[in-house]
Amino acid sequence: MIPTAFQYDPTRRHMLRSLAGASLLMPGLLSELLGAAPENPMAPKQPHFPAKAKRVIFLYMTGGVSHVDSFDPKPKLTKDHGLKLPNKKFLVKSPFEWKPRGQSGTEISDLFPNVAECADDLCVIRSMKTDDNDHFGATMGIHAGSVMFSRPSIGSWVSYGLGTFNQNLPSFVVLAPYLPYAGGQVWGSDFLPASHQGVRIVPGGEPIPNMTRRAESPEIQRGELDLLAEFNRRHLAGRPSDSSLAGRIKSLETAFGMQQEAPEVFDLSKETDATHKMYGLERGSTAGFAWQCLMARRLAERGVRFIELIDSGSDLNKNWDAHFDIMTHVKLAENVDKPIAGLLRDLKSRGMLEDTLVVWTTEFGRTSFLEKADGKGREHHNKVFSTWLAGAGVKKGITYGESDEYGIEVAKDMVHFHDFHATLLHLLGIDHKRLTYRFAGRDFRLTDVAGQVVQGVLG
Repeated sequence: MIPTAFQYDPTRRHMLRSLAGASLLMPGLLSELLGAAPENPMAPKQPHFPAKAKRVIFLYMTGGVSHVDSFDPKPKLTKDHGLKLPNKKFLVKSPFEWKPRGQSGTEISDLFPNVAECADDLCVIRSMKTDDNDHFGATMGIHAGSVMFSRPSIGSWVSYGLGTFNQNLPSFVVLAPYLPYAGGQVWGSDFLPASHQGVRIVPGGEPIPNMTRRAESPEIQRGELDLLAEFNRRHLAGRPSDSSLAGRIKSLETAFGMQQEAPEVFDLSKETDATHKMYGLERGSTAGFAWQCLMARRLAERGVRFIELIDSGSDLNKNWDAHFDIMTHVKLAENVDKPIAGLLRDLKSRGMLEDTLVVWTTEFGRTSFLEKADGKGREHHNKVFSTWLAGAGVKKGITYGESDEYGIEVAKDMVHFHDFHATLLHLLGIDHKRLTYRFAGRDFRLTDVAGQVVQGVLG
């Protein structure tokens, strides 16, 4: 009998080296021997009521797109260009042309000519409002429902509430070449379990680091992970409230699945030349918003629940923050216009737009007035701005809400970001008042203690 002081108590590393090196483990065998795995936090969950949308593609334009230059025409602003307002500022007209589009007649500027061709599929909201006039706060408001405190992002809430269809891919993916205002908080899970945090993918030659496995075979790697998972579960048993540890355990499983499936997801070689052309993507390219949009479709059809595309970062010289010249919007629009239209057409042709909710938004709008009558730029404006929805459960070819004749204030049917979030969740079959998480002694939700579903946009 071995004295107690000398009993062998192997570490995780010792066991992995010993068993994996001997090739003794077969896929799933260790889990069966050591007991059933705990409940999978990412398993698909039933919505509160029948959903119109199964998934979301969230298109986010960083910096504040000018509503009065894109989706909210203001003929009186054009007529009164140069007029001095009581606040001693001057009205400045849009330099872009406006036209009624499609059979619906929705007016959209020539800043987005390709998206304008999809007008009959769009539900344009012209009465959005946020609570902060600073990039950081407004970015967090549209993503997390709070302009003052760190909170889980909408993608994390959706992942928490519904789980995901494909266990080999994350439930929440963010395609972002640069960090936006508020950085990783935009896709953070905050107090929600860490497994619901967004996974950032950076366009380029290696969008996901370490996508190729290092083990000699999938069987050995599966065995290593099974054993490691068992040690982690034992460790977690004494720390049930450690969501970071639970998230790391789940991330190992997701990483294993991604190494099996992600290479195929990111391989565009089988996409046709016609598809590449529709998105405006040069074959072989892995950069630009066109690549992001095509990847969004591929991730969506493979079961990813929430996909966010972020076009630019927090560098005001490279995003929509047009303080000095509104014409900087032109190049930024060229980067996203054709790819977005291509995404809408592609989803529609595959029958996916029927159960995919596409959201286009920014953090706030821009002023229609300036300090000087000949000013070229526009400032931050949080009192009203525009966004649009398309796809599952949304009315087609309509506009909802109105700003006043100069685009300064909401004139009709205000949509606060809490209402916006309540509506997105509703389309996913989630009652925003019932999607809660207890933290620090209270029940939190994405919409805080506010929010009304905007019935006027529902089809």
